[in-house]
Amino acid sequence: MDPVVPNQKSFIDSGGITLHTPTRTFFVVVLLALTITLAATLTSHSGTASAVTANGVGVTLNAPIVATAATPDGDGYWLAAADGGIFAYGDATFYGSAAAINPAKPIVGMAATPDGGGYWLVANDGGVFAFGDAQFFGSTGGITLASQIVGMAPTPDGGGYWLVANDGGVFAFGDAQFFGSTGGKPLASQIAGIAATRDGDGYWLVARDGGVFAFGDAKFSGSMAGRSLNGPVVGIAGDGAGYELVGSDGAVFAFGGAPFYGAAGSQTSNQWVIGMAAKPSGGGYWLVAYDGSVFTYGDATFFGSLGGAHLVLSIAVAPPAAGDGVTDAERTAWERVALCEEGGNWQADGPVFSGGLGISRANWDAYGGQQFAADGAEATEDQQIIVAMRISPNAPDQGGCTGSW
Repeated sequence: MDPVVPNQKSFIDSGGITLHTPTRTFFVVVLLALTITLAATLTSHSGTASAVTANGVGVTLNAPIVATAATPDGDGYWLAAADGGIFAYGDATFYGSAAAINPAKPIVGMAATPDGGGYWLVANDGGVFAFGDAQFFGSTGGITLASQIVGMAPTPDGGGYWLVANDGGVFAFGDAQFFGSTGGKPLASQIAGIAATRDGDGYWLVARDGGVFAFGDAKFSGSMAGRSLNGPVVGIAGDGAGYELVGSDGAVFAFGGAPFYGAAGSQTSNQWVIGMAAKPSGGGYWLVAYDGSVFTYGDATFFGSLGGAHLVLSIAVAPPAAGDGVTDAERTAWERVALCEEGGNWQADGPVFSGGLGISRANWDAYGGQQFAADGAEATEDQQIIVAMRISPNAPDQGGCTGSW
């Protein structure tokens, strides 16, 4: 039976009702300002820096943080930015970044090797970048995908990895085995992440509505599907036989005996949570925010963050909404707008406007489009519609294509 969760900042296990009032410790320097310039550079993204200071004051961040991974001993962690920049803290070593390569598509996921001697980055087209002792076992970078890649998970021995797309399609490389997927099946909400079991003989997928799908020897221990959420689920971490889910608002939901150590409160502006990393030995976890802030719980130690960094975006960014999704009726209505705006070409791209709905690049950033792709033209039809509905809940009547919205 799934747990009952009357308070999203509490955990109630299926074995009995136990409320936990989290003690929150924030190692964050609040983002002070955003800039409209896109020209600033970041030394730590150049591929030559090994780490940054304990906070991000004085650092310019050219792209939001999108992923994190912990070192095997739990005494450090890496943060990865959408442009491929890497930031190493504690005993995490910098082995290189994709920022110097200038990847064609934004980075969306990261995984560390079992010995902590390297890591992989994955872009939303499935391109994989290997650093340190991480080996390249293949990618979907040269394949036309039905949906964008949203995450990755390594096998326990580091001899392979899985990639997962937002439709639940799973791609196995190296010694990673394919145990099943939700690709081609109707989903109530897009897949947001993947986590492997400790023995590598299974994995869980989590959807944005908190739905959990178990494959191989991964055990289904509950989900948040069908329950009210303050923000979409953005990540999953395996913890023994169970798993923890994290929402963009910092809520944490633990299932199957996975411990609950606390959750982040409502975040401001760019401090919404993008993912989590569990301490490999157990005992705690880290939550990481869009601006590089780091929140620690249990015995997970704070080693530094980018909190206070100068995040270069056009204007303040809106966090993702819990109810993001597109119905058939909404899709039909917005497809009419696309016909007016760009003749139905969802990949239309220009210097100011991008995508089938003619969303400006400033509004794409302002309404959370970066969670999907760098601009509208690189996003799916539904993703463009989601961003458009954040701007205007109802598709505009353009008066026979003579108006604007």
